[in-house]
Amino acid sequence: MTDESRPPFPPFDATSAAIKVRKAEDAWNRKNPAAVALAYSADSVWRNRSEFIQGRQQIEAFLSGKWQRELDYRLCKELWAFTDNRIAVRFAYEWHDDSGNWYRSYGNENWEFNPQGLMQRRIASINDLSIAESERLLTWDGDVRPDDYPSLSQLGL
Repeated sequence: MTDESRPPFPPFDATSAAIKVRKAEDAWNRKNPAAVALAYSADSVWRNRSEFIQGRQQIEAFLSGKWQRELDYRLCKELWAFTDNRIAVRFAYEWHDDSGNWYRSYGNENWEFNPQGLMQRRIASINDLSIAESERLLTWDGDVRPDDYPSLSQLGL
């Protein structure tokens, strides 16, 4: 593997698609914009909510700003569907702003991968729900969700 490849590679089956989803979740939970950006092709195109982003440099800048605003970020992803070089994911993440207001953000992503397993297209639709800190469900210790921590479905999300 090099910086220009990220297994598993398409075409995906149920196992490889689930692995790809979990690797993405873990990477985003570590909140390292430069490392996360390397999972995307150099010319990757995103639609994130109403923002349009292209290329690793813009991805890294976007993620840097995101994790400066979205504090104590915890993300959980779940495979929804897959075919050939595409994966659909649903997710929820929790975070708070610098005033201590908590949110749970829900969304869906559509991913398209090149033959090297790098994501070349990401389309994300996301909605935010204000929650009380006591309503948080994504509360594990450490950077990544432990393997035995409940999934979105198990949490009723």
